[in-house]
Amino acid sequence: MKQKQSGFTLIEIAIVLVIIGLLLGGVLKGQELINSAKVKNLATDFKNIPVYIYGYQDKFRSLPGDDLQVASHVGATATACTPASATCAQGNGVINGQWDDLTIASESFVFWQHVRLAGLAPGSTDTAQGQAYLPVNAAGGIIGIQSGSSTAPPVKDSNGSAIRGSYIICSDGILGKYAKQLDIQMDDGVTWTGSMIAVPQGSVYGVQAIAGTVLDDAASYTVCMGV
Repeated sequence: MKQKQSGFTLIEIAIVLVIIGLLLGGVLKGQELINSAKVKNLATDFKNIPVYIYGYQDKFRSLPGDDLQVASHVGATATACTPASATCAQGNGVINGQWDDLTIASESFVFWQHVRLAGLAPGSTDTAQGQAYLPVNAAGGIIGIQSGSSTAPPVKDSNGSAIRGSYIICSDGILGKYAKQLDIQMDDGVTWTGSMIAVPQGSVYGVQAIAGTVLDDAASYTVCMGV
């Protein structure tokens, strides 16, 4: 007597393939949503910092970081930058220093303590923490601000011109795939021109972006924007 062979029918195989396709589609859609959420969070950082500045100015008629009367405005625990220098010239209407400075000798560093003590931004007010005191973005990189009138701009566009804006906001450690989406969402969609410029993370200060550069999706970049 012949034994009856068993196996999957074409219908069963088709059902399995459909289920696999649905699962893969769900995974890809979920990843797309995660990426979109991360870009949105990164964009929010660039949008929030000007709000901190304008909110502080409305309250105290001074710039955070540059406020000569910071102790009377936000409390005795506030730190004024010291000592007086090119990066610490309080009262001149400029946020002096580089966006990634890590000491109280820079107005761009104590800026964060002032807006936090004023109740405008979350985060630590302990300047002794150094880099740990600076805010971080959704990618884990640090965020900072400096004056757009600085003689040491963090980045330049492909024509060699300093990035434009009253203030320059920089965000570090951003993957290329997110940097490209940020530029599309917030600027001209070209990462080497306009008000938003992306350069490789760890680049020399004031590096010039190279025209035609296609960002590597998996590499990390510093993204700076003039506001």
